[in-house]
Amino acid sequence: MRKALYIAAVTVAVAPALLAGQSWRTVTMSHQIEDNSEIRVFVEYGAGHLKIGAADGGVLYRMNLRYDEDIFEPVSDFSGDRLHLGVESIGRGFNIGRNKQSGELDLEFARGIPMDMDLEFGAVRADIDFGGLALTDLDLSTGASQSTIDISEPNSVGMSTARFEIGAAEFEARHLGNLNAERIEVDAGVGQVTLWLNGRWQRDASVSIDMGLGALELRVPEGLGFRLRKEGFLVSLDSEGLVKRGDWYYSLDYEDADRKVTVDLDAAFGSVKVVWVR
Repeated sequence: MRKALYIAAVTVAVAPALLAGQSWRTVTMSHQIEDNSEIRVFVEYGAGHLKIGAADGGVLYRMNLRYDEDIFEPVSDFSGDRLHLGVESIGRGFNIGRNKQSGELDLEFARGIPMDMDLEFGAVRADIDFGGLALTDLDLSTGASQSTIDISEPNSVGMSTARFEIGAAEFEARHLGNLNAERIEVDAGVGQVTLWLNGRWQRDASVSIDMGLGALELRVPEGLGFRLRKEGFLVSLDSEGLVKRGDWYYSLDYEDADRKVTVDLDAAFGSVKVVWVR
C-alpha cells in the first residue's frame, strides 16, 4: 500500500552554551501514515534519559530529542516499512553530558499499528511503557543502564518471542503477562533484575533466564500456575510458597491454575527470590 508520509512538525532550538564549545539542541519530529501495515522500528540511543510510550493524535511516531550537537546528530529515517530513530556519534569523542547535563530522547508510537521493535541503548536511564502498542516482535538490548519497563495495557497482537539482553544494569520489567508472548528470553550480565509476572496471560508461556552475577527477583501473582527449574550450584533460592518435585519447583496450585508459566533459569553466581503478589 502507498503510505502518505510527511514531517508534521520540526522545531529546533539552541540552548545557551554553558561552557565554551557546548551547544545543546532540542528537536521535535513526527510522521503520519494512512494505513496499518506492519512497521519495523529500530531505536538506538547511547547515553541520557530515554522515554517511550504510546502516542495519540494519528501519528506514527513523535520524537522529542535534546542532544549535544558537538557529539551527536539526530537520526530519523522512514523508508518503506522501516523506521530508524535515535542519535549517532559524529566522531568528536563521547561524553554522557558536560556540566552535569545529559541528553533526552522522548518517543511516542501509534496505538494499533503492528510493530516489530528493536531497541538498543547504552548508559541510559530508561522509562519505557509499551502499554497500548501492537507489538509483533520485541528485541531490547541495554548496556550499563537503569531501566524500568512496563506493559501497562495488554498487547493487542500476539508475538512468539520477546527478548531482553541486559548488561551491567538495574533492570525491572512489569506486567510481562501483557506482552502476549509465547516465550520471553532474558539474558542478564551483572546487576539487579526484577521481573513481574503479573498482567493478563492469554496463553501458557515460558520464560528463559540466563544470568551471570547478580540478584534476581521474580514477582509472581497469586493464582498463576508457576514452576521453576534452576541450574547453577552457586545460586541461592528463596523458594517460599513452592514445592519441589524432581528438578522443578511448583506453586501449590499449579495443576488447577487457568494459566501456567514455566521459568527455566541458568545462573552462575547470585541469588534468586520468589515473591508472591496480589
